Amino acid sequence: MNRRKYPLGEQDFPSIREEGKVYVDKTMYALHLIETSKSNFLSKPRRFGKSLFLSTLESIFLGKKELFEGLYIYDKWQFEEYPIIRMSFSNIGYKTLGLQKAIAIELSRIAERYDIKLEHDAEDIANNHKGLIEKLSTKYNKGVVILIDEYDKPLIDFLEKDKIGIAKENRDILKVFYSILKDAEPYIKFLLITGVSKFSKVSIFSDLNNLTDIALDPDFNEICGISQQELEDNFVEELKLYDKEKIKAWYNGYKWDINGNTLYNPFSILTFFKNKGKFENYWYSTGTPTFLMKMCREQHLYKFDEIAINKNDLGNFDIENLKIEPLLFQTGYLTIVKEDSLFGEYILSFPNKEVKESYLRNLLEAYIDSQQLHSSPILNGIRAFLKAKDPELFKGTINQAFSHIPYSLWQKENEQYYHALVHLIFSLLGVYIFSEVQTQKGRTDSIVMFENEVFIFEFKLNKSAEEAFFQIGNKGYADKFKDSGMSIYKVGVNFSSEKKEVEEVFIEKS
Repeated sequence: MNRRKYPLGEQDFPSIREEGKVYVDKTMYALHLIETSKSNFLSKPRRFGKSLFLSTLESIFLGKKELFEGLYIYDKWQFEEYPIIRMSFSNIGYKTLGLQKAIAIELSRIAERYDIKLEHDAEDIANNHKGLIEKLSTKYNKGVVILIDEYDKPLIDFLEKDKIGIAKENRDILKVFYSILKDAEPYIKFLLITGVSKFSKVSIFSDLNNLTDIALDPDFNEICGISQQELEDNFVEELKLYDKEKIKAWYNGYKWDINGNTLYNPFSILTFFKNKGKFENYWYSTGTPTFLMKMCREQHLYKFDEIAINKNDLGNFDIENLKIEPLLFQTGYLTIVKEDSLFGEYILSFPNKEVKESYLRNLLEAYIDSQQLHSSPILNGIRAFLKAKDPELFKGTINQAFSHIPYSLWQKENEQYYHALVHLIFSLLGVYIFSEVQTQKGRTDSIVMFENEVFIFEFKLNKSAEEAFFQIGNKGYADKFKDSGMSIYKVGVNFSSEKKEVEEVFIEKS
């Protein structure tokens, strides 16, 4: 029986080591970072080990050598204690206190722990921040280590349209808070700021132009996450029990260096082992910013199997001009899969099966009430339609899904609005669906492949299913499959914007 202890969601390095829990050694990257760069910024998706890495650095700079026995850094670093300012913006109470007051209280708490008196008014966070750094350095005659975690939480939590004003206020407060770091550089030994998103340096870190962004640095591709080699080195017994290729398809695939190794999300793979090899979507349960799915819904963005983005845009996250593709990359829904050096672009796609399902489910729930989605036989109904080819089954099932869409979410619909919903439902079922497929004579709306059968869909809005059906034949949408040996079905569908439902379905074998 496997009695290994997995640190699920745990971020405290000392307790993980003291309690003998599984720890994948990242101290090689910690040492390299400490020795090569002084002021750093790191962005990675949630649940990727950023907080644990900061805790590891804290233990290094507190001189706790005994915790590192058997790890890479143990005999390669002169362990000694440094004064440390460590803040995590996820737990300082900014939602109830307000960000400025929350930071003021945190600075005061750190100063009290080191028996230092802050000289300025409590909410003069810039001068108190600078004063704390200088006094700590003077008192201990050493540079100060500054570790700031989840710096972007006070921004991300308020990016919905009705709260964006708070995000802008918090951005300005953070800019003031960080503005003193450059002038305080002589008193700083090491600085690392982490978060999920890479906000524009102009808006947050404009006064901190000495900050090195290591998020896409090839040397630090594996600073967080678990590589295939690390998995095989640290989980030998577990991998004897389960299908390695299936594990890889479900949970591997993240990459921040085009030539680097792909990575597993630590939370997902550890949960998989803890649950004795149960293949499920664990990342989904950890939550996604609601504003992100609202943006995708409003823009009908549901096809992200492969998209091109300029390299410079990957770090574009400006409150004044939010762009969805960089956000999806930074939050972990998309990852780098290819590079087009001719056009200076990266090709992004879903990293694995788990993340793709997370995205599809989150987005579908932005359209449809989540409880209704889980309790109703929507997916079973679509599966039954594919087997029986009964147009009434398709009509009834899709309309059942539509009936769970709150009135407030209906927009000024067009065909694309309905396409998105149908695409998401088929995708969650696990069948292959390709939307807006180019052919020689036009563009077919959707192609579904299921059990050696092909379904060619054409959708119309406020017209007729028969018109949609005949367009499939007239445009030759099914021609490419004639010699495939697969059975081909043409499906015409008409939606009614007045009734907000599928009004008519016409299906026939080609």
